[in-house]
Amino acid sequence: MITIDALKEYGANVDEGLSRCMGNEALYLKLVGIISSEDKFETLKESIESKDLDGAFESAHALKGAVGNLSLTPLYDPLVQITELLRSREDTDYSELITEIINKKTELDNLCK
Repeated sequence: MITIDALKEYGANVDEGLSRCMGNEALYLKLVGIISSEDKFETLKESIESKDLDGAFESAHALKGAVGNLSLTPLYDPLVQITELLRSREDTDYSELITEIINKKTELDNLCK
């Protein structure tokens, strides 16, 4: 089960995330759990693999906003990077960023079990 302490160890800025939830710890943890079950991560990966940069941008941008609002920094930082590359439709190898995003999401998933 996810805890505030586990999220702090993960690298999340829990104080900032909680402030956005008006200090409601239960709400914050519930929203983090929802992010963990978000299917846009898979959509982002599939869009990159199929070279659908428009679709990838939409997924990355949505995830960046949601993750940023919860101050899940380990996920937010690579999502910012990939979103900005995709915004300019940069023709580059996104595999390193996708791997980092998926790995950080898997870490989060494990905290939510």
